[in-house]
Amino acid sequence: MSLRAALAAPLLLAAFVAQAQVPAGRQGAAPAYREGDPFDPAISLAAPLAYMVDLGSGRVLFEREARRRFIPASLTKIMTAYVAFELMQAGRVQPNQRFAMSDAAFRQWHQVGSTMFLGRGQVVSVDELLQAIMTVSANDGCIVLAEGASGSVAGFVALMNAEARKLGMTDSHFGSPNGWPDQGATYTTARDLAILTQAMLTRHPGYYSRYVGHPEMTFNGIRQDNHVPLFGRVPGADGVKTGFTNEAGYGLVGSAVRDGRRLVMVVGGYDRAWQRARESRAMLEWGFSAWKIRRLFAAGATVGEAQVQGGAARHVALTAPMPYYLTYPAGAAPPAVKLTLRYDGPLRAPIRKGAQVAMLRVGTPGEAPRDLPLMAGASTGVAGPMARLRNGLLGLAGL
Repeated sequence: MSLRAALAAPLLLAAFVAQAQVPAGRQGAAPAYREGDPFDPAISLAAPLAYMVDLGSGRVLFEREARRRFIPASLTKIMTAYVAFELMQAGRVQPNQRFAMSDAAFRQWHQVGSTMFLGRGQVVSVDELLQAIMTVSANDGCIVLAEGASGSVAGFVALMNAEARKLGMTDSHFGSPNGWPDQGATYTTARDLAILTQAMLTRHPGYYSRYVGHPEMTFNGIRQDNHVPLFGRVPGADGVKTGFTNEAGYGLVGSAVRDGRRLVMVVGGYDRAWQRARESRAMLEWGFSAWKIRRLFAAGATVGEAQVQGGAARHVALTAPMPYYLTYPAGAAPPAVKLTLRYDGPLRAPIRKGAQVAMLRVGTPGEAPRDLPLMAGASTGVAGPMARLRNGLLGLAGL
């Protein structure tokens, strides 16, 4: 990335105390946490794998073995939904498009594990499939979606791995769309799952609201509950997904938003569902109470602009997709900050409104810089002959 602009906006704030590194842990290293007790994840958390990030600042609040590979089980379905969201955004799949459960899919997946109880040859919409995948973890729904959207499960899995590479999920590989045990072909890390969840929230907030966070659903006359243990217990919790197999244990990607501030957490490797539920709730509450924020930009605010080459407009506004702020420990003074716009430029037309085209680099003393995505504030088409002439003259004039 090349540096194109710098926001000379160092805030006159106090210096910052650097975040302590948390040693790697393992299950059983901490005594069983009792709900209501004071919570410190470095001491109280029994999960061998954990990661929490404040999306509006990019600050990692806690991590334990966050880059260690593990089997995600049904957490795989977050990527399945993300690929579907990408296909819908590109117009390659429509929410009202309908796919049938093939004979092969029925033979292999009828009522296997978590299910939406699809019948042989039953036709179901993409909208219903995504509701079932993210609400009741439907294994059969994942296969029907994969076959319908890509022509084959293998083709869909290839898309999953391609998206993982694009997102920088360097320690992840997917072998199936539903996370069923596959001799280790599917693996990921807590950090990679947080990257995926951030991309889903940033690129597809509308689809996230539509398909994630429902406490229950009814399909084929059968009502089923969502097993995310945060709903109704943690204010602002709206996702994301649970996972379990005997080999992987109990895992969770959780998220909650309060006053525009969104936390994402990942835990994995629990032996017991109740412990996952209890500690994940306490961890989110800790994230909101032990850390404070200072706001920088509101959601949708223009942060700067980028130069456009070959477009009907010569510049495009760069906007924040969510509220952006500084995160710092409660009781400490906010840190000084340096903000810089970064993009490969000039950007080339056409540009779609809402596409991620730049990054906001946030620098604070004693910390590695953090990059937050910025989106195009407007669509810009390719310039016609007259627009190219006008833009050329303006460029020569230095305007």
